[in-house]
Amino acid sequence: MSGKPKLYYFNARGRMESIRWLLAAAGVEFEECFLETKDDLTKLRKDGSLLFQQVPMVEIDGMKMVQSRAIANYIAMKYNLYGKDLKERALIDMYVEAVIDLNELLVTHPFQPADKKEQHFATIVDKATNRYFPVYEKVLKDHGQDFLVGNQFSRADVQLLETLLMAEECKPDILAKFPLLQSFKARISNIPTIKKFLQPGSQRKPPLQEKDVPKLMKVFH
Repeated sequence: MSGKPKLYYFNARGRMESIRWLLAAAGVEFEECFLETKDDLTKLRKDGSLLFQQVPMVEIDGMKMVQSRAIANYIAMKYNLYGKDLKERALIDMYVEAVIDLNELLVTHPFQPADKKEQHFATIVDKATNRYFPVYEKVLKDHGQDFLVGNQFSRADVQLLETLLMAEECKPDILAKFPLLQSFKARISNIPTIKKFLQPGSQRKPPLQEKDVPKLMKVFH
């Protein structure tokens, strides 16, 4: 066994993408095992690899970890992306949990029925521009540092950047009213490990296309 973390998921973003981002940000090489058929998922369930019968699952440090937040917490702690003390960790958790709420809307957009897509898109834009982005803009202004928490790169920076880029895929001018977030995006994108992950040919996954949704659903049903 190589010692590299091994990620079990679909060849798509979903709930594994933030884990890919964190490993990449930490400069950790990882392998991927893609689930392409229902049998692939059934095999993992039958051999006891999936504690709660669900993916994502990551093999790391002799463990078969499930539950995306638990996996991300472990990686962040292991690779010093979780602040320097309890208070910083609490701030990181608050910022990350809000990012996850917005990320969930973005990730589920391709799965919306045709008659609900327009309303779902409007909800994304509304929550991004009126609820979430103003908060991060204010945090950056009040904190006055390059990073969201302390003056150290953390998982909060990684996961906010991931979501900003996804939001721009959805609506290219969505950051127009948020100059500090625009600067943050440029700054964090330039960190060497992140810059590498953003290059073509990396393990970052492209946006899910509607034509691929039925193929993914077949793995579940």
